[in-house]
Amino acid sequence: MPVASTKPHSLATPATLSQRVIIAVGASLLGLCLVYFAGFSHIEAVHNAAHDTRHSAAFPCH
Repeated sequence: MPVASTKPHSLATPATLSQRVIIAVGASLLGLCLVYFAGFSHIEAVHNAAHDTRHSAAFPCH
């Protein structure tokens, strides 16, 4: 009869510090690109979608 293990089984592996830094830098760059695109886009649909958020955050759009 098999004995039940008391160790928790996890499918996730812990990320190393360098992996976490790479993920954080990548996420930051993606966020900056999205803010730049929404903030300076001349496409009216994008401008209108982000308009109120930009004004509430004091981000210039006019």
